[in-house]
Amino acid sequence: MLPKKKILSIDISNGTYSEFVSAIINLAKTKTSSYVCVANVHMLIEAHQSKSFQQIVNNADLVTPDGMPLAKSFKLLHNQHQDRVDGMSLLPALLSQSDKENLSVYFYGGAQNMLDSTFDYLKTNYSSLDIAGMYSPPFRSLTTEESKEIINKIKESGANIVFVVLGCPKQEKWMNEMKGKIPALMIGIGGALPVLVGMQKRAPNWMQKNSLEWLFRLIQEPKRLFKRYFKTNTLFLYLIIKEKLKKK
Repeated sequence: MLPKKKILSIDISNGTYSEFVSAIINLAKTKTSSYVCVANVHMLIEAHQSKSFQQIVNNADLVTPDGMPLAKSFKLLHNQHQDRVDGMSLLPALLSQSDKENLSVYFYGGAQNMLDSTFDYLKTNYSSLDIAGMYSPPFRSLTTEESKEIINKIKESGANIVFVVLGCPKQEKWMNEMKGKIPALMIGIGGALPVLVGMQKRAPNWMQKNSLEWLFRLIQEPKRLFKRYFKTNTLFLYLIIKEKLKKK
């Protein structure tokens, strides 16, 4: 497994982009009950403010540096280069690799219309991909019986990879709860799926490279994201500067 480095409140895996893909695929091939957190500033701040959530993230088998701010923090805090391993590029990479290696995939979470769009997209773009199943859970906590039923469904599907589309921190909590119960690699892909299937647009390359993808998303959804981004980005900058000064 890839080594980890502490970035403020969470331990983020360290390696090249291709090493991350290989590590995930290897866990999927062996159907190791495991999970991957795709970490951005929002997740880091959630972990900073909640010890229980921090433990969930740090217990993950792999934690990828999804946002450029986290990838660049490796250089700032550890004088070490780190590739960005973002969910929006990781998702199609894993689908392509799964298609090549005959690994089956399952999608858990998201609204039914998004899963329908996902099914159509996969059939068009990954025609030979083995889709083990898709499930849109109700927008409430599952009962014990419902939880047992979905565990059995995923087990019986034979899935190698379970793509979890519940959003942070819900998807990370669900994966942590399912570790040891579902014999598959689970990865939280949050907002990457609607972008992949064309329900949302992604920022242009120049914004991605300049750590401005958050701004593009803010322009798209100002009411929902303004308060969150203002709070999390400001706090992140304060914490990272504080940590850098402490190291000096």
